[in-house]
Amino acid sequence: MHDFIQALPKTETHLHIEGALPYELLTAWQPERWPENPAFRARSYRYATFPDFEKILLDHALPWFTSAEKYYEAAKVMFAKHVAQNVRYVETSFHLPVTKFINVPGPEIIAAIRAAAPAGLEVRVFAGMLRSDINGDLRPTINELHNWEELAGIDLHGHESMVTVPETAAVWARVRAAGKITKCHAGEFDGAARVREAIEFLGVKRVQHGVRAIEDPAVVKLAVERDVTFDVCPLSNVGLRVVPSMREHPLRRLMKAGVRCTVSTDDPLSFGNSLIEEYTALALELDFTRAELAQVARNGWAVADVSEATRKAALAEIERLCHGDLRP
Repeated sequence: MHDFIQALPKTETHLHIEGALPYELLTAWQPERWPENPAFRARSYRYATFPDFEKILLDHALPWFTSAEKYYEAAKVMFAKHVAQNVRYVETSFHLPVTKFINVPGPEIIAAIRAAAPAGLEVRVFAGMLRSDINGDLRPTINELHNWEELAGIDLHGHESMVTVPETAAVWARVRAAGKITKCHAGEFDGAARVREAIEFLGVKRVQHGVRAIEDPAVVKLAVERDVTFDVCPLSNVGLRVVPSMREHPLRRLMKAGVRCTVSTDDPLSFGNSLIEEYTALALELDFTRAELAQVARNGWAVADVSEATRKAALAEIERLCHGDLRP
C-alpha cells in the first residue's frame, strides 16, 4: 500500500504556507529556541482550543516570515518535500494581513513563492484573509485582488465564530469574474449552516474542510447539486478535535453521498504531518481501499487549475496504477 500511495500522482489543495513552514528551518536557525520534536507535533497531540492552536502556529511562523525572501526559502524546502512525495500540483495560501505586518506587497510574496517551485510541480498561490479583514485597513488591498495577475484566487479563513461580513459576497463575485478561484473555510468549527452560507451566499465551489456538512443531509445534497468540492484535512480535523478520531471521520460518508473530496495537510508545521501520512491514515484507520485512495487523487486533479493535457495525463497514470503498474 505504501508503494501505491507513493506512486499516485497527488495534489495538495488546502495548504497554508505560514502553517507549512518546515520546522527544521526553525531548529537550524535558532536551535536553542526551537528544540527538535516539540510535543505539539506528535501524532497523539490534541489542541485544547483553536486559540491554543493559533497561538502556537503564530509564535513559530511569524518570527520566520519577515520578508519575501523568507517566503522563498521556506517554500523551496516545502516544495522539495512535495516532490519527494510525488505531489505534482499545490494550491497554497498566504495570510494577507502579513503584508501589513512586514510591509511587503502581496504580489512580491506571491512571486517569491512561485519562484521556489521546482520543475514538475505546478503551484497556485491564494490570498487568505479573516472574515473581519474586509472591514479593516486591508480593504483597499482586498479591493484590488482581482487585478493581481499571479494570484490564483482568494480564501476566507479563520475561526467560524466570526460573522461573514455582507460585503464579502461582492468581493468574491468580482474575483471570480476576473477568472480566479474563490474558496471559503466552513464546516470545521461551526456546523453545516456555514457550509450552506459558503455555497449560497459566497458562491464558492471550493469549501475548505466542509466536514460538518455531514450533520445536515440537505447541505450534503446541496454540495452535490452545486458540484462543490470539499478540500478535507483529516489529521488536522483529529488534532483540532473537530472529529474525535480518524475512525470517526466522515470522509467516506461524504464521498459515498457524492461530494467530491480532496485530501491535504492544512498546517504541517502544527501537526507534523505529510500528504503521504494523510493517505496512509485513511488506509490504516478508515480502511480505504486502493480504489478509494485513487478516487481521492482523481478528485484533486478534477479541480486542479491545470491544462486539460496535464489533467488527462495524471488521470491516465492513476488508471495504470489501479491496474497494478507501479512504474513512474
